[in-house]
Amino acid sequence: MDDFLALADELLRIPSTADRPADLARALDFVLDVVGPDFTVERFESGGKPSALVYRGASRRPFRVIFNAHLDVVPGSPEQFVPRREGSRLYARGAQDMKLSALVLASVFRDVPTSFPVALQLVTDEEVGGRDGTRHQLDQGVTGRFVVIGEHSALRLVTESKGLVGARIDAPGRAAHSAYPWLGDNALVKLVRGIDALLAAYPPPTSEAWRTTVNVARVETSNTATNQIPADASAWLDIRYPPEDSAFDGRSADEIAAHLSEVCSLPVTVNHVEPPHRADPSSVDVAALRAAAREQGFSGDFLRKHGAADSRFYYQRGVDAVIFGVGGDGQHGPDEYADLDTVEPYRRALSAYLRSLPDSAVDSRSGRPVPPGVA
Repeated sequence: MDDFLALADELLRIPSTADRPADLARALDFVLDVVGPDFTVERFESGGKPSALVYRGASRRPFRVIFNAHLDVVPGSPEQFVPRREGSRLYARGAQDMKLSALVLASVFRDVPTSFPVALQLVTDEEVGGRDGTRHQLDQGVTGRFVVIGEHSALRLVTESKGLVGARIDAPGRAAHSAYPWLGDNALVKLVRGIDALLAAYPPPTSEAWRTTVNVARVETSNTATNQIPADASAWLDIRYPPEDSAFDGRSADEIAAHLSEVCSLPVTVNHVEPPHRADPSSVDVAALRAAAREQGFSGDFLRKHGAADSRFYYQRGVDAVIFGVGGDGQHGPDEYADLDTVEPYRRALSAYLRSLPDSAVDSRSGRPVPPGVA
């Protein structure tokens, strides 16, 4: 572990947040250096966010397996970028989410040879939506059969994730002097009533629940005077929904906007809709990865993830993807840590998974399954 921890310490000290493009590039180059020079590296950039695809051979093809890792992190205080170890816990911003998993994925990709095509996909924008990293690469033709995303899971398999909706409520009003409220129409009051109606329909759960949630992320008005009635007000919403919610799943942005507007009695604009994610729990790859986790003494249980991940971009294209990573806690919080006791089992499980895949099940040129009886 000493060599690994030295690499982890160096990577965790890079403040690779969305507002620091030079550090995003530095984190990407650091992991590419860990992988080494004996591979083809395709570099991509979209929206100022760099990413890379690494593989053996001279040309890209459909991959049997893709290891996906993001190297960006959410903002943190300066001391969070100074890793500290307490027993089996390594504290730092990005330790759990997901720089340690990224280093393990990179080392397994580097060290485990396969007769079928495998790729390492490194992105730097997952924390801000993933559209300039994973989705951009897929738009450029990158594809595969099965994807392992190294988000934290303590060697359990996340086979389902919620969908995501970003929306805005706009409340119109009429300005007036605040001493004469009957002459105006308070947009903020109307907005609060609309938010109350929405939260009554989708109340925030007090414990974990597999249902739709609505987060009121921001409220704004152009009014700055205390003695004036606001003429406008807006609220930004982050909505997460399971595939069982027919008001969202499979609906267009316009249909979802109409539904939300009916609930809150105000105009609603939907800025983006991302579908839920699901992987076939009975697939060959899920079974093999689960068996590899169990061989290391872990349950390999299936999990549902309330947050969205880059797995949704693969799901949209009919590619199975699971989240499978190291353990830890405190994601996005002041005491984020990775559980070092899960690192070596994670490495061994990934290696065993790759070695367990039958060569004969995959065409070495296309990366696609070979039909039964075809040599």
